[in-house]
Amino acid sequence: MSAIAGEAGVDRTTVHRRFATREALLSAVFQAKLDSAERVLDEARLVEAPVAVALHRYVEGIIPVSREWPVDTRRMMQKDPDADRRRHEQSARLDAFVQRAADEGYLRPDVPPAWARAVLDQLVESMAHRFPDVAPPQAADLVVDTFLNGLGAA
Repeated sequence: MSAIAGEAGVDRTTVHRRFATREALLSAVFQAKLDSAERVLDEARLVEAPVAVALHRYVEGIIPVSREWPVDTRRMMQKDPDADRRRHEQSARLDAFVQRAADEGYLRPDVPPAWARAVLDQLVESMAHRFPDVAPPQAADLVVDTFLNGLGAA
């Protein structure tokens, strides 16, 4: 909690006044990250918009979320049932979108949607954290092109 207070530029007692326990602080972080991700999923219009448009909206929106909340909370969220449930719901929405992309012919038929989803997650994560100076619109251009077209010259 001391490190968090220092990063936030506040006194440790200020953090303790707001969050009685470490778990309460982590829960607040989880909820804030989930709220941000949910807004991105909603704004991407994964069901209604054309696949390439929705994909670009999602990637352009989720990269700043990943940069703002750089913690990988998946394992820790298991201790917070509400956060874990929300994370699973959001993940299911993205799984359904990747399945839609496959069904509509945006992905090769021999590529399992679960693999495509894992690749998408890694592309987003790499762009967000290994290339922090790339602006979200340009980052989304590269991630979407790589995801839909690969790296091959053909």
